Amino acid sequence: MTSRLLPTLFVPHGAGPCFFMDWTPADTWSKMASWLRSVPELIGSQPKALLLISGHWEAPRFTVNTQAAPPLLYDYAGFPPHTYDLEYAAAGSPELASRVQALLDAAGVDNEEEHTRGLDHGVFIPMKVAFPDADVPIVQLSLKSGLRPEEHLALGRALAPLRRDGVLIIGSGMSFHNMRRFRFDDTDVDTDSVHFDQWLSETVSMPAQLREQRLIEWAAAPGGRASHPREEHLLPLHVVAGAAVDDHGQQVFQDRVIGSMQSAFMFGG
Repeated sequence: MTSRLLPTLFVPHGAGPCFFMDWTPADTWSKMASWLRSVPELIGSQPKALLLISGHWEAPRFTVNTQAAPPLLYDYAGFPPHTYDLEYAAAGSPELASRVQALLDAAGVDNEEEHTRGLDHGVFIPMKVAFPDADVPIVQLSLKSGLRPEEHLALGRALAPLRRDGVLIIGSGMSFHNMRRFRFDDTDVDTDSVHFDQWLSETVSMPAQLREQRLIEWAAAPGGRASHPREEHLLPLHVVAGAAVDDHGQQVFQDRVIGSMQSAFMFGG
């Protein structure tokens, strides 16, 4: 146990295994990778464990991976062969998984456990950059099918006590995720991504009650639905915002990449 309340983070996880392959231009993902490497310094202490909510896992109920040694799930396609041999041997934590379920049960949040699924690339790719020694246990928690913002904010609120237990709660997604509008020549920036990124930055910095109301209504924001035709890559932000409770939020990273603005956000700390 620790008396220090860890922050919560929303991190962009890039495109597939982008940090571990050649890209054109060569520095496309370098700023994002550099920021991910700064995460341990940003949070100020080594967490005892990581709880990851990725945009790449949805289940009918909020579902917790309970494995002591979770494998990797290479859930991307069309990338160089070596990217399917990447390794990241982070341990799981059945103890933390049990604690997560107990908190969800106490809050009346319907949940279940899962014993075989690997850590998807929304988890192991950014964490391989941020915690390259794989020395922090990881538990992955799913999104819930239906993708209701209110439910994911409530999920976060139920998880908030973990922050005092030395658990870093991380939402892994992308602040702009419209595959049809990514511009891999990066000749211009999508104006909807600019507008929505500005709205997100303003929203996370607002008092908690207003912040949550705006996040519930995110699709009506400038550029909102254009930035997320489907919201699975945004809702990890709702979870970490809920887990922040009343703590202040702020944008801690921004970059223009593949024609879009991409940001990271931190609450508390």
